[in-house]
Amino acid sequence: MALSSAEFHDLIDAAQNAVEDALDDSDLDVDVENAGGVLTLRFANRSQVILSRQEPLSQLWVAARSGGFHLNYDSAAARWYCPASEESLGELLSRVFEEQTGDSFEIAGL
Repeated sequence: MALSSAEFHDLIDAAQNAVEDALDDSDLDVDVENAGGVLTLRFANRSQVILSRQEPLSQLWVAARSGGFHLNYDSAAARWYCPASEESLGELLSRVFEEQTGDSFEIAGL
């Protein structure tokens, strides 16, 4: 079932807020900027991870040093996932954060 525009934006907002909250509760040295539906995470080593909404495709895109990832929403599992890597959003972010910072980080529930 296709997501309505309102559902899509609500799901993206919830995911981005969950990422922000998890980072606020962590010891990672990261600057967070959320503007225009784009969540930019800047780490102390000057690397970045960017989460952006792609409404025409109903996807959440993640840009990291290791590449670009296009995530779809699985309504049955109630989660964003990357078909290419078969990772949930939380698993993907945990992996790319560790690759970029060397620090282990987990986001539960994503």
